[in-house]
Amino acid sequence: MLKLIVKNIKEVDEPLHDKVTALCQEKSEFFENLLKKYGKEVPLEVIFDHSSKVYKVSGSLGLKSKKVLVVEEDEDVLKAVTRMFNELKKAGKRQYELERKDYLYKRKR
Repeated sequence: MLKLIVKNIKEVDEPLHDKVTALCQEKSEFFENLLKKYGKEVPLEVIFDHSSKVYKVSGSLGLKSKKVLVVEEDEDVLKAVTRMFNELKKAGKRQYELERKDYLYKRKR
C-alpha cells in the first residue's frame, strides 16, 4: 500500500514533466512490491527544487518507526531522480528489514 505524492513539479521544465512523472511511477513499483504486506499506507513523497542550474530532488518514505529521507542534486533532473530513487531503495529496504527484525524478535518473546 503505497501512495506516490509528487510535489513542486512546476519547478521542472515543461517538456520534462511527463518523463519525470513516468520515471517516478516506474521507480515506485519497487516500493509497492516491497511494502505489499505492510500494515499501513506508506506515503512516498518526491519534491523538486530548481535553483540556478541545479535540480534538488528530495524523496521521503514514511515508515512506521521513522521517515527515510534522501536528497540528491544534479544539473539533469532525470539523473537526479534516478540516483535519488536508488539511494532511497537502499535506505528504505534497510529500514524495512530492521522493522521486520524487531517485530519478529518481539513476537518471539
